[in-house]
Amino acid sequence: MSEAVAKNSLYGFEMRATDHRRAPEGERKTHDIKQLWQRSHEILRLATLGYKYTEIAKLLNITPATVSSTLNSELGKKKISQLRQKRDGETCDVMKEVARLLPKAIETYEKILDGDQNVTKMMKETADTISMDIGGYRAPTKTQSASAHVYMSPEDIADFKKRGIAAARASGMIVDVKPKEIEE
Repeated sequence: MSEAVAKNSLYGFEMRATDHRRAPEGERKTHDIKQLWQRSHEILRLATLGYKYTEIAKLLNITPATVSSTLNSELGKKKISQLRQKRDGETCDVMKEVARLLPKAIETYEKILDGDQNVTKMMKETADTISMDIGGYRAPTKTQSASAHVYMSPEDIADFKKRGIAAARASGMIVDVKPKEIEE
């Protein structure tokens, strides 16, 4: 085995192995700034949408440390603040519009309740849209569900039932009661 020649590192420390983190001598390590900037913007956008560091890292296939350093950098903090202000400003604009339109929708409902014959179907549907959809008073119509499908033999099902009953007995959910003996 040949012994590595001792060299001084960038900071003056003696090192025996080549530091592969640095570019070879005479070559300069370069980065595609445009790609780095786009990645930073994507990290910031996902953070503004409420994703956690680990979720962002998994989505973008990077380390959580990269996400953390991007979000905690001076530029990252400044950009997130700007994005949140814009998002919050848009939310305030929508709230102001709802506050302006909702009283008109309520007036339409009052006319309907008073029996006003001049209220058209379109006016009622518009009032419904304003109060339910824009105002946020409609019950959720989209649900997300997940299911799993399993194919089991009758023996597997019987074994599954047997284990379930044993577990229920062990937890005290099933109590065996002996019937009273009938006197003859």
